[in-house]
Amino acid sequence: MTGSLNMIGYGLATLGPGIGVGLVFMAFLNGVARQPEARGALQGIAFIGFALIEALAILGLVLAFVI
Repeated sequence: MTGSLNMIGYGLATLGPGIGVGLVFMAFLNGVARQPEARGALQGIAFIGFALIEALAILGLVLAFVI
């Protein structure tokens, strides 16, 4: 087997952010479906959560290349 095992580790580590993004937007859609008038407040919170989760995924990619 050739290649780097840290890339396999990063591939497995992307499962967490993928599931996290799905949960954030699932909660956003569920909240908007229940109270459509709260869409503006919930949308900002959802995008902040998305950005934080994606930052963790990008940090994992950087660490995979550094190590």
